[in-house]
Amino acid sequence: MDWFTLALIGVSVLAGVALGISPLLWCLRRYSILDHPNERSSHDRPTPKGAGIVLIPTVVFAWIALSWLKFPGPSLSDTLLISMLALVLATLSWIDDLKGLPAMFRLPIHIMVALLATQLLPDSPAIFNGFLNPYFEEALIVLIWVWFINLFNFMDGIDGISAVETITVSLGLVSMGLILPELANMVPFSLVLLSAAVGFVFWNWSPARIFLGDVGSAPLGFLLCWQLLLLAKSGQWGAALILPGYYLADATLTLIKRGARGEKVWLPHREHFYQRASIGGASHQRVSFVVLISGLILAGLAILSSVGYPVFSLALTGVLIAGVLLYFSSRHPRAGL
Repeated sequence: MDWFTLALIGVSVLAGVALGISPLLWCLRRYSILDHPNERSSHDRPTPKGAGIVLIPTVVFAWIALSWLKFPGPSLSDTLLISMLALVLATLSWIDDLKGLPAMFRLPIHIMVALLATQLLPDSPAIFNGFLNPYFEEALIVLIWVWFINLFNFMDGIDGISAVETITVSLGLVSMGLILPELANMVPFSLVLLSAAVGFVFWNWSPARIFLGDVGSAPLGFLLCWQLLLLAKSGQWGAALILPGYYLADATLTLIKRGARGEKVWLPHREHFYQRASIGGASHQRVSFVVLISGLILAGLAILSSVGYPVFSLALTGVLIAGVLLYFSSRHPRAGL
């Protein structure tokens, strides 16, 4: 692997995102493309939204360059198709940012994108070790992918949180690829995601100067899930579950709770555990910092799982996530947080 070229691409992505957001920010303000506070939001002032306009094209361009340069990872044709599908999601989500699209319009497109992308995953080994009929496994993968796209969007509700989630998941993927030769193909593409998130967090850390917008969060969730599914396909399903463990737990438990109450689960709300902590008085910095630290620990547990201790790592993951959720649930207004 050409480490110098890979490092150069990583630095270029970081700089491209960090520098590219500045003129984008001017345009968004100029045309009043702002996220205005409301009863379901967690911010208190109008903030430009749409950083994904810079971040997503930068990532897919870098991914295509990696494939063209024959770095370990998906083939050039697969990378082109995944990039195209990510841009389809970005376009749909940008329209949603501007106009607002009903969930019943977005969901079929999400399903179509996930179904097409699933065809690009390696045929073997099976993620569920042959316990499921191949057609059921494919249907379940599509469901997981659609849910991950949407949960990543749902969880992007306070300053910095999705940036640090992307950083920790990508860092875990890169670290596993460096430790285990059979996972070396995870390094280049995950490094690009890591670099893009670092470039973005400079603008998105509280007080955020710009939000990802749906144009960023939906395709970013799609691309992260692609990497995680490739990890699971390599036999590391435990690590693939551990890395995004907090996001999966918070979003899924909240969905189940709201569904059990008969609520319209697709509508915006402020009932995620991290939002309850923010409402309770914890600052955005504090909440996102907790997500960052827990994410780094999860990355360590994913590495532990990948080297032969999946059951032990999953057990510790459950304890850690339960602790974070309980901590967020117990927050009360407190000065200085």
